[in-house]
Amino acid sequence: MNRLFPILFISFILLVIDYYAFQAVKTVFSGSSTDVRQIVSLLYWTITGSLILGLFIYFFGNPDKLSKRFRTIIMVGVFTNVLSKLFVILFLFVDEIQRFGQWAFRSIVSIFDENKNSSEIAYTERSNLLSAGGLISAGIPIIAVSWGILSGAHDYRIRRKTIYLPNLPKAFDGIRIGQLSDIHAGSFHNKIAVKGGIDLLHKEKVDITFFTGDLVNNQADEMQDYMNIFNRVSAPLGTYSVLGNHDYGDYVRWPSREAKVKNLENLKTIHQLLGWQLLLNEHKVISVDGEKMAIIGIENWGAKGRFSQYGKLAEAHEGTQEVPLKLLLSHDPSHWETEVLKEYGDIDIAFAGHTHGMQFGVEIGDFKWSPIQYMYKQWAGLYQHEGQHLYVNRGFGYLGYPGRIGIPPEITVITLKKG
Repeated sequence: MNRLFPILFISFILLVIDYYAFQAVKTVFSGSSTDVRQIVSLLYWTITGSLILGLFIYFFGNPDKLSKRFRTIIMVGVFTNVLSKLFVILFLFVDEIQRFGQWAFRSIVSIFDENKNSSEIAYTERSNLLSAGGLISAGIPIIAVSWGILSGAHDYRIRRKTIYLPNLPKAFDGIRIGQLSDIHAGSFHNKIAVKGGIDLLHKEKVDITFFTGDLVNNQADEMQDYMNIFNRVSAPLGTYSVLGNHDYGDYVRWPSREAKVKNLENLKTIHQLLGWQLLLNEHKVISVDGEKMAIIGIENWGAKGRFSQYGKLAEAHEGTQEVPLKLLLSHDPSHWETEVLKEYGDIDIAFAGHTHGMQFGVEIGDFKWSPIQYMYKQWAGLYQHEGQHLYVNRGFGYLGYPGRIGIPPEITVITLKKG
């Protein structure tokens, strides 16, 4: 019952949007034959009804037993449908303003014209031109979403940054760090393209590699077909990883608690098989030429919404006090301002992911925008506060929508320099 009301409410909102957008369809086809109007209406409402029915099946069935393709079609279909209809509604709203203005003008004129009866003044018919414009504009999100799947999903970009640290030990001056985040192996639909992304990282020949969480969507076996790709992620000083909110299986209806625990243990084993050192609220001290660097890794800790807080930074940080350089791996960037800046001023750089840049936005030069920035102050790229740094990776994979629009998947290469 607790789930029924929100789904009914969402369905009602979707129907309202569809009904209003349908007014544009009715206007454009008003001059067509009865058969044409009936066919168009049937197609329109069949698509709408199918998507809403799919939502009910998804939320009231067991999503984990549905095929990945079915889940993708429903999520992408609903998103694209709503976005397209909002474009139509924008044109209809302009038409409403125009029609209201005409009605208001005629009403005022009728007050001073004794020959006109104000009760006979009615709204003009909808503009065929604006309705047609709305329907044409509905194709924009459809094209964008399709392009984001076909091209944007695996359009991997190397993003390079140099960070200057006054306390950087000489042995680590010039060290190159590779970072991956948010692989979400269960979402991939192009194995060859994924391999191409890892090839890009491999060619960078970084000194050390970090993975900042969300290896899978939910289940460890999602990695089965990709082990021989990601086991190539290696570096001379090692590859270090942490868990993200999706790695714990918290979003799956497991048959038992034991099954959930077993899944997490299997995922930890996968990190080992890949050759990655998984840091679970612990740290690793790396020595080069007698000088030291601490890699601190905590389990997921999120300050936003319902994200888990398994991380124990105090426990992981203990024993690093005398190490001059400290790098933190923490999946959720909200952790940086909430705890790191307030209590751990000796952590030089934190590495995070999680946001994906919402897989949608605009980046032109130094300008970047995404709706996710209204939820996360630090959502993509490099941030600094009084000598401490945070780098938020935009993610290697994707979740839900199997593509990216304006926010390409990222492979980060950060160089540390004395300064």
